[in-house]
Amino acid sequence: MRFRLPPRRPAGGPADRAVWQAASLLLSYPDEHLPQRLDTVEALLVHAGPPAALLRRTASALRAADPMAAAAEYVETFDMRRRATMLLTYWTGGDTRNRGMQMLAFAHAYREAGVQPPAGEAPDYLPVVLEFAATVDPVAGGRLLLGHRAPIDVVHRALTQTGSRYAFTVGAVCQTLREATDQEVQQVRQLMESGPPAEAVGLQPFTAAVSLGMPTVPAR
Repeated sequence: MRFRLPPRRPAGGPADRAVWQAASLLLSYPDEHLPQRLDTVEALLVHAGPPAALLRRTASALRAADPMAAAAEYVETFDMRRRATMLLTYWTGGDTRNRGMQMLAFAHAYREAGVQPPAGEAPDYLPVVLEFAATVDPVAGGRLLLGHRAPIDVVHRALTQTGSRYAFTVGAVCQTLREATDQEVQQVRQLMESGPPAEAVGLQPFTAAVSLGMPTVPAR
């Protein structure tokens, strides 16, 4: 677990939280703890409702995959292809000074809920946001996910286009969110065509946190 404190607010939306936690586990780097994470996912799917079918497709593919091949595919999918990066502010802030402030907004939401942003992982990294929404604060976490519906849709489309096993999991997350508005759909189209904003300044304080290398996934 990335966040060490129990939820502070009454639980709400148990099916969505089960989907978010399972998706966080499935979208994390497939290290030596993957078998245990997949066991946890199987237990969560009982509570996940209709999106469970999509999550199970990713889980089954990972269960059957060679560990080294799964790790290599993960790096190729998420680290080598910017179009599928799970750093959500990359899509809204790109390489501009605005991105630093957007990342701080994620960290602020975590601290407001009584937890510290996990060390070694960017606060806008989708598996981190999903775990926060599932286990700490579903209201604040759901707000972060909804506020980044367009980037999540971009990632989903990119993964679908390449036939990635992870497309099913991001699709399951999308099923827990309200339908995209016309404006969000247009934003997705623009991002898919032209990519994120670019300015290449103002990110120096965040260089260490925003790495496209393999994330550190603690044992669960």
